[in-house]
Amino acid sequence: MSYPLYVAFIWHQHQPLYKSNQSLGNEAGNYRLPWVRLHGTKDYLDLVLLLERYPKLHQTVNLVPSLMLQLEDYAAGKAIDPYLALTITPESQITPEHRLKILEYFFNAHHRTLIAPHPRYQELYEQRHTEGITWCLENWTLQDYCDLMAWHNLAWIDPLFWQDDEELQAWGKQGKNFSLSDRQRIIAKQRQIVQRIIPQHRRMQEAGQLEITTSPYSHPILPLLADTRAGRVAVPTMKLPEPRFCWSEDIARHLQKAKAIYRDRFGCEVRGLWPSEQAVSPAILADVAQARFKWLCSDEMVLACTLHHSFHRDERGNLTEPELLYQPYRLETPDGDLGIVFRDHRLSDLIGFTYSGMSVEKAVQDLLDRLEAIAASLAQRESLTSKNHLQQPWLVTIALDGENCWENYTQDGLPFLTRLYEQFSYSDQFKLVTVSEFLDQFPPTHTIPRDRLHTGSWIDGTLKTWIGDPIKNKAWDYLIDARQVLANHPEATVENNPEVWEALYAAEGSDWFWWFGEGHSSHQDEIFDQLFREHLCTLYRALNEPIPNYLYQPLEKYPKKAFQQPEAFIQPIIDGIGEEEEWEKAGQIEISGAKGTMHQNTLVQRLYYGVNHQNFYCRLNFRADFKANLNLKRHTPNELHLFWYYPGSPRPNSPAAIAGIPDEPIVNYYFHHHLGINLLNKSVWLEEVAAPFVWHPRHTQAQVAFNECLELALPWSDLQKEPNTTFHLIAMLADQGEFHSYLPEDNLILVQIP
Repeated sequence: MSYPLYVAFIWHQHQPLYKSNQSLGNEAGNYRLPWVRLHGTKDYLDLVLLLERYPKLHQTVNLVPSLMLQLEDYAAGKAIDPYLALTITPESQITPEHRLKILEYFFNAHHRTLIAPHPRYQELYEQRHTEGITWCLENWTLQDYCDLMAWHNLAWIDPLFWQDDEELQAWGKQGKNFSLSDRQRIIAKQRQIVQRIIPQHRRMQEAGQLEITTSPYSHPILPLLADTRAGRVAVPTMKLPEPRFCWSEDIARHLQKAKAIYRDRFGCEVRGLWPSEQAVSPAILADVAQARFKWLCSDEMVLACTLHHSFHRDERGNLTEPELLYQPYRLETPDGDLGIVFRDHRLSDLIGFTYSGMSVEKAVQDLLDRLEAIAASLAQRESLTSKNHLQQPWLVTIALDGENCWENYTQDGLPFLTRLYEQFSYSDQFKLVTVSEFLDQFPPTHTIPRDRLHTGSWIDGTLKTWIGDPIKNKAWDYLIDARQVLANHPEATVENNPEVWEALYAAEGSDWFWWFGEGHSSHQDEIFDQLFREHLCTLYRALNEPIPNYLYQPLEKYPKKAFQQPEAFIQPIIDGIGEEEEWEKAGQIEISGAKGTMHQNTLVQRLYYGVNHQNFYCRLNFRADFKANLNLKRHTPNELHLFWYYPGSPRPNSPAAIAGIPDEPIVNYYFHHHLGINLLNKSVWLEEVAAPFVWHPRHTQAQVAFNECLELALPWSDLQKEPNTTFHLIAMLADQGEFHSYLPEDNLILVQIP
């Protein structure tokens, strides 16, 4: 019997618990940030409504319980966030302080996909971006602020709803002069969309097209609730808080609350569990099995560590041993077996971070080509010649964030998903299934002993994103103290003191630790810090215990960092504009001029760098007068040179091909690749060392743009290096081939090919 290649998409829908019981002005129980409401109108309902048009295609959607409760608050009109409160403020009550907040809040949207498509929104953005806040405060009319609030809320409504909604289309044509009544009706429109989210998911699950899964109640990292020493499984030298957090009974509490909420909303028992951040360990399996979950999902890195096997991929990203990943496994526990699937990290990241920068046709075809290559590789491993029909059932799991990635796509991913679903509908080679459908028909045949399961998450197979950093550990210290205080009050049960337990669950959520310390940063780190401490304050208050003074102080200071590691894949448009949101997650280095005369003019003020599965990206912000001086040829370097250094590589290397380089580290290192850029005519050339000390030209498809800044995209295929290759990079400025300066100062940029 032959089989198609089965594909299971799992979309993970989650937002942190933004609700706080602390007073906010004259209000209590408000929401600190608006992202549940805005993602609710842009990302959750449209995803399944579009899928409903293609009944042959089945998928899985994970809804985190704390997200569902927040959506219900908005649906019932019980939730008020600062953005919403401002939007419905009467014009006569808008104060100068309100105007400043409007300028701060209401451009929080992806410029290219959410702001630029709307002329009035773009007009206001250009004024704010070009003239600055002070100019807007001095020159804007009250109507400008009202229009900005209206357009921010309109832009976050998904394009799918604009297609058939006459009221939305009328507002789009109106463009400006929005009144309080208009803004109130826009908010009402958002509420109507949010009200449909959970019922629509239930209907589609009952129809058999969707499987709805869930996560632990407030999205905690379960292995760390069991024991914070779990962090040392993948990183043995990790510094951990002492005493350790070791409250494994909280795992069962999170799982049982999640199941109860699920049962109430969907009228059935949940089968699948998305462990928060796909973090698993042997210590959590008994609780998962006792809660009667049937299967769970994790990442290919966790599988690799479990099997003590390195997954090797070729230059196209295809696995050399695909049969290890593309099958479910059985986990044995004393309370029954669990199924577990491991996602293809590469395919998931391509959708999440890369395809948004490609044309719809190319992106969809690339994904289909990769799936065809997987099927062909599996067939070859089965010792068959057919590439179209497999003799065994294989499952490719593609699991990713179902909300944030779409902001980078045109029309919030509608053209991409439409084209993709059309192709899947016509294909006999691929079959989209829910995970439970596959497991029911094809139970796992390979077993992972319980104690052999690796302890880790989707990020590097470790837990270091949530523990080990000094600031993260400080937060764990606060949580440990609070948990012990609660343990000292056995009379405070869930039944007679639910407030204290809700505060604990909220503080145990993963999101706070994600943002603390090094690793990730947002424009709202201080608010996440505040929310975490407010949840702990609520716990102490509910127990009538004194609140520790340290909970009134931020965990850390939040200055602008001079250096930032890359936080995620990026997909910037190479136009020389340098949209900040496109580079927000890139590595960033402030150029301080610390090298004295060599850098005395600090021609480059900031360097950005980042990657995705297709390209290496680099951006340079030059001093304000650099380009003018360059055009006037005022003793300004007119070339940028990038040199690649591969530590430990046996390939031939050569000194940098520039005259006058000082004989000092690091500019006197030997390099293997060289990309040159003429800043005047934007010409680009690539060289490679083919023999020691001999540079040879190579073809390049690099893209370069130099307007407000210089932006570069270099395809990995130009370098012909395998995935996971590590290299070091240095940038040098030159004037007609003569060395001028280099950056970053005293260091090389470390990059790894995905």
